[in-house]
Amino acid sequence: METYDVFVGTYTDGTSKGIYKLTFDATQGTLGAKELMAALPNPSFLALTENKDYLYAVQETADFDSLGGGVTAFSIKDGLFKEINSKGSGGAHPCHVAVSGNGQLAVSNYTGGNLAVFDLAEDGGLADRQVLDHKTEDTTVAPHVHKAHFNSDGLFVADLGLDAIKRYQKQPYGWIPANQASIAMVKGAGPRHFVFNGNQQFLYVINELNSTITVLQRDKEGNYQPQQTVPTLAADFNGKNSCADIHLSQDGRFLYGSNRGENTIVVFAVNQENGKLTQVGRTSVGGEQPRNFTLDPSGNYLLVANKRSNNITVFARDKEKGTLSFLHEVEIGSPVCLVFG
Repeated sequence: METYDVFVGTYTDGTSKGIYKLTFDATQGTLGAKELMAALPNPSFLALTENKDYLYAVQETADFDSLGGGVTAFSIKDGLFKEINSKGSGGAHPCHVAVSGNGQLAVSNYTGGNLAVFDLAEDGGLADRQVLDHKTEDTTVAPHVHKAHFNSDGLFVADLGLDAIKRYQKQPYGWIPANQASIAMVKGAGPRHFVFNGNQQFLYVINELNSTITVLQRDKEGNYQPQQTVPTLAADFNGKNSCADIHLSQDGRFLYGSNRGENTIVVFAVNQENGKLTQVGRTSVGGEQPRNFTLDPSGNYLLVANKRSNNITVFARDKEKGTLSFLHEVEIGSPVCLVFG
């Protein structure tokens, strides 16, 4: 039997107590009983190192210290969590955390409007911190940093409040704005999460506020230019909606996005030549307010964390068509992040 650990980040203002672990049976597409791994306030987003030895969790609060929220480092050994240390994130309500391949951690502070980049110690713990502030002189907008991602081109950061993807390059003394310092989205779009294809030629941004996905292509100078924007909602949907998460299938052929309100996962086929999207499916998530979702390592299943309905739903994925079919669900309080161990 092929099984994997699934770590679940939650909000703890209800029945949840922190970070949980469930076992996923990849032969049946089912989740086992949950186990509390660490009691922590609002560990709403998690990130694992590539070797699976360390896990990092935000504390999405405003009162960890005088500046706002916090982040906690754990080592994982013999199936158990051991807390290494915790530090302030430098801003209120950190909502995302990302690990680089060379010993750094980026924490997105939503209300704080800034990004904290931590050096990681040899034991996996949190060390020195640099804060990249997104505050501007324009008082009509407020920065809301929502996701960061390290790749070979540097550090990319989605700012929902500024309607932009910010770019940074690394110097010996820290991170500074890159040549293309800011990629503008449509005003009011609210870029939230994003994903690159395998060779980083295409960047896909899901916009929370106007329920769209924008496709950008890398030009010869290494700058990203918008090529297409598609709606995530059905034409006949008239209710309120906000988008959340976005993922590409491992083979890059299909793109998935979550709608909170319509409560669906929308499925697009990806043109392998120009990166553009064609909708091929739409599936109810079997719950309310789908936040983070993830594909299992085999690519045969897609799991959705439904915050408001307190459940995780599992779908079988047709690898040839990209479409989803409901299989299984488990109850868990306010799940918002799913990470395969």
